[in-house]
Amino acid sequence: MPKNFIEELTWRGMIHDMMPGTEEALNKKVSAGYIGFDPTADSLHVGSLVQIMILVHFQRAGHKPYALVGGATGMVGDPSGKSQERNLLDSDTLNHNVACVRKQLERFLDFDSGDNSAEMVNNYDWFKDMSFLEFIRDVGKHLSVNYMMAKDSVKSRLETGMSFTEFSYQLVQGYDFYYLNKHKDCVIQLGGSDQWGNIVTGTELIRRKGGGEAYAVTTPLIKKADGTKFGKTEGGNVWLDAEKTSPYQFYQFWLNASDEDAEKYIKIFTLKSKEEIENIVAEHKDAQHLRGLQKALAEDITIRVHGEHALKTAIAAAKILFGKSTSEDLKSLSEKDFFAIFDGVPQATVSRDDLKDGVGIIDALSAKSGFLKSNGEARRALKENAVSVNKGKVNDQFTITEDVLINNKYVLLGKGKKNNYILVVE
Repeated sequence: MPKNFIEELTWRGMIHDMMPGTEEALNKKVSAGYIGFDPTADSLHVGSLVQIMILVHFQRAGHKPYALVGGATGMVGDPSGKSQERNLLDSDTLNHNVACVRKQLERFLDFDSGDNSAEMVNNYDWFKDMSFLEFIRDVGKHLSVNYMMAKDSVKSRLETGMSFTEFSYQLVQGYDFYYLNKHKDCVIQLGGSDQWGNIVTGTELIRRKGGGEAYAVTTPLIKKADGTKFGKTEGGNVWLDAEKTSPYQFYQFWLNASDEDAEKYIKIFTLKSKEEIENIVAEHKDAQHLRGLQKALAEDITIRVHGEHALKTAIAAAKILFGKSTSEDLKSLSEKDFFAIFDGVPQATVSRDDLKDGVGIIDALSAKSGFLKSNGEARRALKENAVSVNKGKVNDQFTITEDVLINNKYVLLGKGKKNNYILVVE
């Protein structure tokens, strides 16, 4: 059954600002609305998931979602929240990025559900043939410079300076809303709270140029409980592209959330009902050491972004990291996940020819790798049952052959719980 869109966002804590009359307008009839996505990279990141989930809820409420990928605005650059002007992208790079973003959005939105099927639009399609003179005549004359200067995204940059290109961004985005209102009957634009000024410019342009009604809803910018920026790790952005952020790293990002953050995230980033979430939170509070809340969150999001197989691999990788794994768990890892887990572990290269007759474990530990200083140290460690190959304990009779290779290329040697070494077979 379709749900009340605004009610759903409200209990999930996903509304920051809303134009008066929005809820009434959406409850009155099935409507179309959109969110813009920035194509300055060839992948969206977890920060983009907030806006993706807004569109998902919009569609689940029976409305028609449009995802606008800014092929034209990507060439201009949005000043909102920026301290300096960013580099502009060429058309080939933008086209590649737009195609990649579309593929990611298709994992969340239903593009084949009848009247409320999701649609992708690219604002380059309506800007590519518009001349500068046409733009300033048909768009620029409707909004005063005073109106544009009053926007926070402009005022915050007056001291450091901003180019005319960036200053004009709100007009360009405002025209997007006008165009979609006129040609796609979009009556609402959705976005992050930093977009409020740009969105309102669109509603104003629709009112002044077209005489129509339009609405706006924005979401809060997510901040972690400790004050650090959401969606960032020591390695940078957490991307939706498995090549940029491996499923294991993606899973771990959510698994490592604090209790306070996880309780907020599970409402925003999953489709679990209010009752389901309340039960998960209650069970978690009874046994916080099991991290049931974080696991429910991480599993749900990892499946929707990367699929069930990737989730299983990520869980296997976590077992490996915490010492509860088997050789088969290791062999199931992709090369990227393998090195995500064992980042920084020292390596040595051995010849594949050496493995034809097998390499004895003592040689592998010392002469072939230098992992342990001498054969004597290797023998002592083996006698103490402290040596493992691919996380499985071995004795002094063990021989390394091609059968034990991970990804047909690696062997993980271990001494005790914390000392690891990688043999790379070439």
